[in-house]
Parts: sequence; C-alpha cells; structure tokens
Amino acid sequence: MAGTSHVLARKYRPQVFSDLIGQEALVRTITNAIANNRLAHAYMLTGIRGVGKTSSARIIAKGLNCIGPDGKGGMTPNPCGVCQHCRDIANDSHIDVIEIDAASNTGIDNVREIIEGAKYNPVSARFKIYIIDEVHMLSKQAFNALLKTLEEPPERVKFIFATTEIRKVPITILSRCQRFDLRRLDMDVLTKHLEKIAIAEQVKFEPDALKLLARAGDGSVRDSLSLMDQGMSQLNNNLTTDGIRQMLGLADRTSLFDLYEQIMSGRIADALSTLDAQYESGADPFELTEDLMDLTYWLTRLKVVPETANDISVPESERTRGKDLAKKLSMTSLTAAWQMLMKGLTEVRSADSPLKSLEMLIIRLAYLADMPSPAQILDDIKKNGLVPPPAPDTKPISKPIPTPAPKPETQPTPDTGIHDLADLPKLARDKNERLLAFQIEHFIRPISLTPGLITCTLTSDTPRDFCPNLIQFLNRETGMNWQIKTQASGGGQTLHEQKEAAQNALLSELKKTPTVSAVLTTFPGAKVEKVKPIKTPQPFEAEDIPNTDLDE
Repeated sequence: MAGTSHVLARKYRPQVFSDLIGQEALVRTITNAIANNRLAHAYMLTGIRGVGKTSSARIIAKGLNCIGPDGKGGMTPNPCGVCQHCRDIANDSHIDVIEIDAASNTGIDNVREIIEGAKYNPVSARFKIYIIDEVHMLSKQAFNALLKTLEEPPERVKFIFATTEIRKVPITILSRCQRFDLRRLDMDVLTKHLEKIAIAEQVKFEPDALKLLARAGDGSVRDSLSLMDQGMSQLNNNLTTDGIRQMLGLADRTSLFDLYEQIMSGRIADALSTLDAQYESGADPFELTEDLMDLTYWLTRLKVVPETANDISVPESERTRGKDLAKKLSMTSLTAAWQMLMKGLTEVRSADSPLKSLEMLIIRLAYLADMPSPAQILDDIKKNGLVPPPAPDTKPISKPIPTPAPKPETQPTPDTGIHDLADLPKLARDKNERLLAFQIEHFIRPISLTPGLITCTLTSDTPRDFCPNLIQFLNRETGMNWQIKTQASGGGQTLHEQKEAAQNALLSELKKTPTVSAVLTTFPGAKVEKVKPIKTPQPFEAEDIPNTDLDE
C-alpha cells in the first residue's frame, strides 16, 4: 500500500488551475485577464480557511512568471510546472516571489521593507510578486503606508492579498484591488474530491464515511483532508462510517432521531437516557447540539419544501422517518426549537460541563414541546370568556373589547362625522395629521362635546399651539366653526389613559387563565407584556397545526 511523504493537504495542494476545485469564477477571470493582457496590479482573495486562497496566489504567480519547458514561453493560465520559475515558486524559494504572513508581520516597519523592495525590478522573473497572507492583521499605520504604493504601483510589481476577514480590510485598500470571493465548497463536490484522493492513496472507505468528513470540514478542503489524514491513522487506512463517527464525536443517526422524537414528544426521562447512551459511546455534547439543530433545519425544509425528501444523498431510512416527523410537528414547534437550540449552542460551548448544559437544554425543549400551541391557547382564552366568539353571520371581532369608560360627552349633529372624542384622532389620521392625532389622544381630558364646541381640561404638557392648530384643522375638515373651552379642573381620562386601563385590565384577566398561568409558573421570570388584538381566522386562513404528541 502506498504511503505518503506529506500530509494529504500538502501532497494534494493545487499546482495549476485545473487542480483548484469549486472556484470557477476566479479561474475564468484570471484566464481571460492573462489572455487579453489586462492584469490588475493587486488582487484580493477572500474566503474561509482552507478553500485555496494561498494556493491560488501561488498559481497566479506561476502563470505570470512561467517561461515554459523550453524557456521561451510567455504568461499563461496553465503554468508548465517544470521551468525554474514554476519549481521555485512551488518550493517557496523564488527570490522574486515573496510570501509574508501579516499575522506575525503587522507593523509599519514590515510594510516599509516591502515598499523599499518594490522600488527595484525583479531579479530574474517577469514580475516581482508579493503574497501577503491574512492581510487584515496589518496595523492601521501599515495599511496607510501601503496605500501610496497601491495608488502608484511599479510597473513590474504585483500584490496578491489573502484574508479570512475581508471586513477588517480598509475600503481604501479594497478599492485598489481586484477582489475574488472564494466559495465554500459544496458537500457533494468535497465528497467527490475526498473519494478521488482515497482511491489514489489506495485507502478503503465507505461512502458515508467520506460524507461525514466533508460535512465536518464545513466547506474547507484543507480541514477535510486533515480529518481524513487523522482517520487514516486511527482506522488503519479503513475509513468506516462508524469509525469516523466515533472519531468526530458524532451521534449515531438512528439514535439521533430517537432522541429528537423523545424530546419533541415531551418524554424527558427517555431523552436523557438516550443522551447518556450516546455520550458513553463517544458523542460530543457540542456536536450533538449541532446535530439537533441540523435535524430541526432539515425537518423544517421537509415541511415547507416536501421535495426535499427526494434527495438521494440522504439514506432512505432517514427520509422515511423524517417525513413522518415533519408531518407530526407543527411549524411553530420547529421554529421555537430552532431558536432554543441556537441559544443553547452557545451555552453548551462555553459551559464548564457541556453535558449538563445539554441536559438542561433538552429538558427546556421537552417542556416547550409539551406546551399547547398558540391555537390551543386561543381556544382556552375564548372558553374563559376573554375573547367573545363572533356572532353568527357577522364578521369576526378583530380586537378585544375593553370595559367602556363613562362618556361625559354628548353626541353632536352627525353631519360633522364626529360623534365623540375618539372620532377626532381618527379624522386626523385619515388626513395624515399623525402628530395632531397623537396630541388629541394624550392632551385632552374631555368634559363635553357639542357641535362646534369641545369643553375639556388640558394636561400639563400640552403645547401652546395645540388648541389653535386643532381648531384650524376642525374648521377646515368639517365645514363649521369650532371652539375649545378649557377649564382648570375636571375632565375624564385621556384617550391614551383609557386604552392603557383597558389593556391592564385585559392583562390581569389573561394571567388568570389556566394556560397562561401554567406558562408563567413553568418559566420563572417570564411575563406578559402586551395583549394584541386577535383576528379570528376564516376556515381557509387557519393553519392546520398538528398535535406535537408523537405517540398518537
């Protein structure tokens, strides 16, 4: 069996563009630029770790300096790999291709050395090329010093920058570079790449084992190959699915579905027992939390896009079980579970005891799943008389009806369209006078209202121009003359105070209902902030929310 003289990530590092997988946009643009002799003086390569930024920089350097096997060639998108320039660049020993790690050379003095060196022509190559990795690590002073050189670059000097943190690079630098965003590799593309290398290395493997490695690599070729190296060493060149799963600390998929089903049906004792078994088998709590998140996401996709179940890359047993789970779980339950898992992931990562943190997260999820859905809560509220059901053959009531406060006003002639004080802000909003509507609701304490006359007291913070503005508005919009008579005392609640009183009364009643009371008891510190108006849905509007009890 063939051995390896280097780790896989180095042995299979791309040497030409044809070796670079998943970065077609970069390859196409550079190829056209070389063919048309339209080269930028600076390139910015950005992307996550291990997607080929530094490898791409070296390939570009080769292409610009390659002279072909016979020593007579020109610039090419397909460097020969055998001329002296190609070999020296590949070995990181070319005198005119200088690689700098900005993480350890962050200061202005380091950049000054680059600037001084850029003044001189290349010694032997066509171009002097500076490859600066993790360029975002340069200091502000270093960036400022580099800016002048980028504005007026020497003719035979090229800069290639690489970074994983593009947002930390000043816009003044970015605007002077041709930017390439290197893509995170798709799992299928990465899996095929791993399969090709496994065959070349004469390593036995199971296809699902390579999928696990690609998934764990999270779109990074280098990370996936490093994990593959580790698996080859631990598993004696036999990459089995179970072996890779144990190496990565992943839960068995069947057990994962069991755990999720137990959680979402509120069977806490069973869920904790399954968690203990997975932990004893080597499952990592953090990885397991991520697995629960991934499953929640996948089930949500199944629910909104049923065609997701046709993905042949997912085993048939998982697709069948997933479709069954997606039918039983409501969208409300899935989205709530996603939010709790997102928050819980941070807790598990930072906890002194990740297992205990995950246990508490599972308990919270199970209680959440066992709680009634919003539709059930609405039914409970209706049964307790807080939301009157719609009368037959009438439109549904769209908002709670507060206990009406005594109205001190008398009703004016209806031709003005103003029957009581509440009609004033409504008229103002209809005429797009939102500030005036707000002031009416907050500043007037009504005593009486007759055609053309409002008798009231005003609150202490009423602006001086309020009354003149209101009179002018009413005169214009109603076609009659109005007056406002103010008194020093008396008057009822402002419209705003009436709304607050009604809301507080409704909140007080709502907290007494069995369901809301149980929620507040289950989650200490929780509180009801506001009751919104409820629109009773028509039959075609109502969402069919399945019961979350998976045993039924």
